[in-house]
Amino acid sequence: MKVFIARNIPEKAIEHLKEKGLEVSINRTSKHLTREQLISQCRDKDFLILVGNAKLDSYFFEQCAHLKGIALTAVGFDHIDLDAATKAGIPVSNTAGSLRKTTADIAFLLMIAVSRKAFFQAKEVREKQKKSFDFMEDLGIEIENKTLGIYGLGDIGLEFAKMAKAAYGMKIIYHNRTINKEAENLVGAKYVSFDNLLTRSDVISAHVNLSPETKYKFNKDAFEKMKKSAIFINTARGKIHQEEDLIAALQQGEIWGAGLDVTDPEPISPENPLLEMPTVCILPHIGSATVEARTKMAVMAANNIICAKTGSKMPQVINKEVYKK
Repeated sequence: MKVFIARNIPEKAIEHLKEKGLEVSINRTSKHLTREQLISQCRDKDFLILVGNAKLDSYFFEQCAHLKGIALTAVGFDHIDLDAATKAGIPVSNTAGSLRKTTADIAFLLMIAVSRKAFFQAKEVREKQKKSFDFMEDLGIEIENKTLGIYGLGDIGLEFAKMAKAAYGMKIIYHNRTINKEAENLVGAKYVSFDNLLTRSDVISAHVNLSPETKYKFNKDAFEKMKKSAIFINTARGKIHQEEDLIAALQQGEIWGAGLDVTDPEPISPENPLLEMPTVCILPHIGSATVEARTKMAVMAANNIICAKTGSKMPQVINKEVYKK
């Protein structure tokens, strides 16, 4: 059986596939494949390991209905038409649980960096524009004993909450679709309504999947309800916040600052005013960008393909209903 890998992945995962008898083809360039190129590559393959956020829509699944399984090297799956995949009888898996620590690290980094205007200060040093010492200039804010509000207290949100509580004694509140008893026991998290999350939090961090329910959840109305000293963090998906509303909220002083590992669109335009704001820190979607995390994700994707090859259920299958057909 044959598997196509849409971009290069760690050799450990590739060797694992080969050891299990799979013939492996890889796009080893950094080039993003178009939909037609991806379809062409998949025509004579049994499986696909998708690296990156290429959209797999209904047309893709019509053309590639012969595939026996698709493994994503990512947790998010908003770029996949799961209904079409299920209709075609193709199980799709992700790498849930593989990057909770690394993404939580980035959220923690952004929180500290925003609170101390770190990216702006570093830019001034690089451009040699730093003025002489001024006792009241470029001051940051402290986050010790402040309130951290988490929108989507799952694995990643809980890791971030544990860090924030241990390092700064932060109080944890959260809003979820369901109560998270584990988090309440581990970090003393308190469930609140979404409006309460907005009005009470000193730092709000988003850790949810992109869905119709969460899309543009942080918009003009939401930012207006937040504290003027609040920090907004998003390491999930760019469309969870309305970027123009966020820009306006920062320009008008409705919130203190923002730390983003995701933007809308990606990559961010060099002309985006967020890049020039002292209390904004932006990273290029590096939540999982460590050797350890990317290797773990690739091996997990490979294991999902190997299970599909043997006729077993993919351990991290997303569209579980496909197995009921």
